[in-house]
Amino acid sequence: MTKSRPQPNLRSQWLGEKMRDLRKERGISQADAADYIQRDATMLGRYESGLFPFRRVDVIGLLTLYGVEDERTRNSLQQVCDEAWQRNWWDDHQNDLGADFINVPWLESRAERICTYQHLLVYGLFQTRGYAEAVINRLERSKASAAQIERWVDLRIERQQILAADRVPCIDAVLEQSVLDRTTGSEPVMREQLQHLLEIGRRSGITIRIIPTEAGPHAGLNGSFNLYEMPEPYPAIAYVETTAGALYVEEPKVSSFESVWQDLDRSALTAKESAALIAKRLKEIE
Repeated sequence: MTKSRPQPNLRSQWLGEKMRDLRKERGISQADAADYIQRDATMLGRYESGLFPFRRVDVIGLLTLYGVEDERTRNSLQQVCDEAWQRNWWDDHQNDLGADFINVPWLESRAERICTYQHLLVYGLFQTRGYAEAVINRLERSKASAAQIERWVDLRIERQQILAADRVPCIDAVLEQSVLDRTTGSEPVMREQLQHLLEIGRRSGITIRIIPTEAGPHAGLNGSFNLYEMPEPYPAIAYVETTAGALYVEEPKVSSFESVWQDLDRSALTAKESAALIAKRLKEIE
């Protein structure tokens, strides 16, 4: 059976950029490179733009043409090619997750560390079902059916399976105090959510810290974001969810998010102080 081509994704885009850069560094035209691997120049252009994922045989052939002999470089690029073709549980839900968001579950599954700053809502991987239902209903009820909303809630909870995986990324979460103070859904929903934050914050590799209201302005006031520290050969990637869609940022611009994170790190309470603040808020609504 013919292997179906996956949809464009961050892996295919990143590989396309690397292969294009190698070709240009060697001064080889797109037409000559395409002829070498017996592909149409237009198809090679689609590979390099990430619209279609490279096939492994083409990556190997082009690396030979470009004179790339370093085994580590060759192996890492072939690995990216293989991963661009891999299918995971989230690929079957592209219609529900959307093309903009489909890369997030993959980033969560591959990241070594996730730094997340949230100024309005609890981080998605830490949300209870009741909290997720309240959020998604509020945001989507005017343009989606009840069945669609239920599927989105199911998928948000399914994403959390990464927290029980064999290899769990380190997660450092910084939340504004307003996330705790805002009653999302109802008081029972918030009580359950706050209790869940206390419990999940005690897990190994997970840190939850709060920026108190009295801390004043800081560098994160432009809004929430996730920063994914990835293993070799992938670069660090920042993710920002906007009204116009998802924004994925790599070097050199990702360094601006790293700078913001450093200021957030300085502004936040310790994990112990943050747990006490969460517990205080929980007691207020009991």
